[in-house]
Order: sequence, then C-alpha cells, then structure tokens
Amino acid sequence: MGMHLSPRLVVLLVLPPLLWAANAVFARLAINSIGPLWLNALRWGLALLILLPLGWRLLATAQARARIRERWIYLGILGLIGVGAYNGLQYVALRTSTPVNVTLIASSLPLWSMIVGVAFYRVHPTRPQLIGAGLSLAGVLTVLSRGDVHVLLRIQLVEGDLLMVLGIMGWAIYSWMLARPPAHMSGPARPDWNWAEFLLAQCLFGVGIAFAAAGTGEFVAPSMTPDWNWQLIATIIFIAVGPSVIAYRSWGLAVAEAGPAMAAIFYNLTPLIAAVLSVLVIGEWPQPYHGAAFLLIVAGIFVASSRK
Repeated sequence: MGMHLSPRLVVLLVLPPLLWAANAVFARLAINSIGPLWLNALRWGLALLILLPLGWRLLATAQARARIRERWIYLGILGLIGVGAYNGLQYVALRTSTPVNVTLIASSLPLWSMIVGVAFYRVHPTRPQLIGAGLSLAGVLTVLSRGDVHVLLRIQLVEGDLLMVLGIMGWAIYSWMLARPPAHMSGPARPDWNWAEFLLAQCLFGVGIAFAAAGTGEFVAPSMTPDWNWQLIATIIFIAVGPSVIAYRSWGLAVAEAGPAMAAIFYNLTPLIAAVLSVLVIGEWPQPYHGAAFLLIVAGIFVASSRK
C-alpha cells in the first residue's frame, strides 16, 4: 500500500530540505571566514546549548544518566554520523568540490537508502518507489546539467566529491537507524525521551567528536584564522537553530511517519531550493529547465507515495 500525504506530513517532509538548502548556501559563504570543521563544531556546540534547557531531564538524575550509558553505542553512532560526520564532510567538500557536484551526490540519497534497506533491513522497495526515485533523480540531474546532458558527462570527481559520497552513505544509515531502532530503543524498553532529549543525547556524543575532528584537522592541515564578522556570527546562529534543531526534529518525525524511502524522495527538493536561494543570495535567475526539474521531482514524490 502507498501512503497518504497529509498537509502536516508534507510540512515535516519539506522543512528539512528547505533548511538544509539554506545551510549549504550560507555555509559556502561562511567557509571564506572560518575553517569548515570549526564551522561544524561551533554549529553543533551552540545547538547543544540550545537543547540543554529543552532536554535537561536527560541529565537530571543518576537514573536518567544511566539510561544514556546503557545505550551509548547506538547513541554514539547516531552522534558520530548525524552530528559529527555528515555536515563536517559537506563543509569540507564545499572547499574542493563544486556546488554542482556536492548537490548531485547528495541527491543520490534515495538510491543509498534503498541499498541500505535491502542490505541490512531486508526491505525491498516497491515499484512505485523505484519509479519515483528515478523521476526525482532525473529532475535533480536536469537542474545540475542545466538541461544539457553533456554538462553531466564532463563532471569530474575530486576529493570533495568522494567525501560527499561518504557523507550521504552515512546519512542513509542514520535515517534507517532512526526508523528501525534496536530493541532497547523501541517499544516499552525505549526511555520516555522527548525529541529534544533524544537529539541532546546524540549531541552529547557528536559535539565531542566534532570538536576533536576540528582540532585534529587544524593540527594536520591548518586552515585560516577565523575572520569574525556579523555575517559569520549570524550564519552560525542560523545553522545551529534551523538546520540543526528544527530540521532534525522534522526529519526524525518525517522518517518515523513516512519511512526513509519517502523522506529521501523529498530530500531531493534540497538542490532545487538551493538553486532558488542562490538566486536570492547571488542574483542568478532561474531558467526554464528549473521548471522542468521541479515537475519531475514533484512527479517522483507523487508516484512514490501513490497507492497500488
């Protein structure tokens, strides 16, 4: 059976790509002023401070802290992938890769989600999901190729591209781990954590990893001294609140309700929204192929969510 997309579910599915597209556009400007790994570490460090008053119960008692220790492997992996690795890899990728390549690779998420689902969870995609993923990917390729197939054929892989491939494979695993948690995180065994407590639990592990990566990265390959200005500070505040706290809350709800495959289809709106934001930030206007791409992506969403 397919799935009914309620207005509420559509908002939950669209909000993360909107905020993550903004994250990519503003981060690309920010890494001119600060090292990419430090940008990631400061983003999540600030998000942790925002989450503390929302999720303080997580650490309030010895019994509460024991619940974290009992589940440290699961929470540690979520923190490593979702907080420490994915955006750190994306920010570093923006240094050496083109925005075209980074967005192209990120849009392959539905394929990685299906591969992870088949390999580890024995979940086989339905025919509508396969067709929907193909249509959405065709739409994204239309944006990235500017409607010209020859542009795609000339794309060359660089270090940033390979880092982004690692990041998006990790994100597919992260999404499945949220949707199919282990026994101690499902049913009556799951602690009664609300969304803020659950994200805070991931941040407790991920933020340490993010700062360690930034420190190690500086030691191995020193980057620029941060150029502190109001735009950089505003960007760090925005990406800590929007793409981190709000988008992760929406993504968690959307993945749980719609499943990773459907969420991955909506994730394909990210490059389209990024193109629109680039118009507003950089001043490049959309072309006819943007319209064709949007129709393909929307068609993919409808086919994938259609009832048999």
